[in-house]
Amino acid sequence: MIKRILTVLLLFPTLVYAQINTERVMTIARNALYFEDYVLSIQYFNQVINARPYLYEPYFFRALAKINLEDFQGAEADCDAAIQRNPFVVGAYQIRGLARIRQSKFDGAIEDYKQALHYDPENISLWHNLTLSHMQKKDYDAARDDLESLMKVAPRYTRAYLMRGEVFLQQKDTIAALSDFNKALELDKYDPDAWAARAIVQLQQEKYAEAESDFDRAIHLSAKNAGNYINRALARFHQNNLRGAMSDYDLALDIDPNNFIGHYNRGLLRARVGDDNRAIEDFDFVVQMEPDNMMAVFNRGLLRAQIGDYHGAIQDYTTVIDQYPNFLAGYYQRSEARKKIGDRKGAEQDEFKVIKAQLDKHNGVVSKDVAQNKGEEDKDTEDKTRKKSDKNMNNYRKIVIADDSETDQRYTSDYRGRVQDKNVNIKLEPLFALTYYEKMSDVKRSVNFHKFIDDMNRSGILPKRLLITNMESPLSEEQVKFHFALIDTHTSAIVEDDKSAAKRFARAIDFYLVQDFSSAVSDLTQSILLDEKFFPAYFMRALIRCKQLEYLKAEQANDSDLPGGNTTKEIGAVDYEIVKKDLDKVISLAPDFVYAYYNRANISAMLKDYRAAMADYDKAIELNPDFADAYFNRGLTHIFLGNNKLGISDLSKAGELGIVSAYNVIKRFTEQSE
Repeated sequence: MIKRILTVLLLFPTLVYAQINTERVMTIARNALYFEDYVLSIQYFNQVINARPYLYEPYFFRALAKINLEDFQGAEADCDAAIQRNPFVVGAYQIRGLARIRQSKFDGAIEDYKQALHYDPENISLWHNLTLSHMQKKDYDAARDDLESLMKVAPRYTRAYLMRGEVFLQQKDTIAALSDFNKALELDKYDPDAWAARAIVQLQQEKYAEAESDFDRAIHLSAKNAGNYINRALARFHQNNLRGAMSDYDLALDIDPNNFIGHYNRGLLRARVGDDNRAIEDFDFVVQMEPDNMMAVFNRGLLRAQIGDYHGAIQDYTTVIDQYPNFLAGYYQRSEARKKIGDRKGAEQDEFKVIKAQLDKHNGVVSKDVAQNKGEEDKDTEDKTRKKSDKNMNNYRKIVIADDSETDQRYTSDYRGRVQDKNVNIKLEPLFALTYYEKMSDVKRSVNFHKFIDDMNRSGILPKRLLITNMESPLSEEQVKFHFALIDTHTSAIVEDDKSAAKRFARAIDFYLVQDFSSAVSDLTQSILLDEKFFPAYFMRALIRCKQLEYLKAEQANDSDLPGGNTTKEIGAVDYEIVKKDLDKVISLAPDFVYAYYNRANISAMLKDYRAAMADYDKAIELNPDFADAYFNRGLTHIFLGNNKLGISDLSKAGELGIVSAYNVIKRFTEQSE
């Protein structure tokens, strides 16, 4: 999470501490944080805090780790400590603002963002989240002032126009809102939120066909947003396209199975087309979520009667009548159900209640509750929808729409810091590594295999099974302790036998897992000196050196923005030559090790040497025709070279093989009719 904040805030110049060990631990900790190994990074920051409690940096970086782990209270406390030690660090106010927002402490967040902007008045993220905080407090005038300042700093920042449009909607200025949404689309026609925002205005204006068209575009660009399907269903419903609306509710519930509106409205539509049993399932779900939702209970009662479950129907009608003793439709339906089961006395009592109410109405004597219900029913009769908060029982057949308070949440995801990364972040699939852990994936891909690595695993020379993966998993607290202990064990084994390349390699893997890259490279180099044909050591040394360069490059990019600029040599193609040489060696020793070609291709693509990258991706796919990651990256490389058709073909194959994000990229680069 918040990778952009990591690159902007994390990488301040390393301080020279009194003891080299403290500096080394701090470097390893920041390295772990940069590569999103948050639990491990906290362990290292704790060591620095214990050794140098007067420094602000370990508190600040530990706060950043905690906010990624959603420990917002702990992150706020660490930012307090960092600010006490150095009140001029913009990042500390920014992270504390995020932590406070996540705890709904909007006043405190506003104070933090204002203080941070005092030091960094052109920071887009600060203006963005300050605006969102004011919007949460419904201080729309202040939000508009924030946005005016933001637009001066970044006149082409699409999010600013979307937020101002939202503010205008809250202030009932639909025309101004529509103008801002149109401007956002003019700036970025690939922003799904801009299409969805304009579509919502068109729904309010009852331009249902236009709204559906805009939701089509939003869904085309962001296929996993349940809200867009829910809203498109509403546009289709108003055009009497019930099947289309029901299909959208199905899709929305596939993405968000607990969506209340999706289940309630799908239940209504299923009832309309005679799909009674499945409609009951939807209302069962709603009642389970909200046992006091009497409209869902009443609808379920109607459906139970429809399928002959009269006892169940009577139970539901009674539940509603107990809550709304003047709801005449409840008495009428219960009387009909009681007749079906032979309860004549009960049916007559219910009928008498209905007849008495009708006579009272004829004579001008109507109970307060009945009068209120009737008045609202008359007022709302022509409406096909009701707000979710509407409790008028006479509207039980109406389609539900979200309350205004729920639509306010459209931009809250921006709080997490990725304010400039709303569309799919188009980047290469990552490098492969040899490690013991990998992330679980919802989509099963093929198992990565190589005979030499499999033989190593069977030999038992490593403490755990070595995996070939590019979905590395950060370590848990228990795993961190385990691998620190293993380092000690391996060290003892190396003292006893300092000529074993495998033992050096085993310890290098542990150093790598605890993010001590320098020690890992040292052990891998020793392993190579002991056995120059041991290709896994070359492969891992190349990977680790590449990660070190990635970190240094990000650090230098940040340093160049600081006062005084950056005086060190920039990381360039020459620095990657040592990485590529190791991969060249792997390929010469193990020409069937497909992951070396893939990693070398990634390095070439990173350096914009797309022709060389293409050759290696081709070779990787030749060796493994089901190599999904190679297809994905080759597809992107084709696109970088302007060959969209070939690129989309490769991305399609990658999607077929399990890389789901490929489909979103395809949508971005498929020509669309305007």
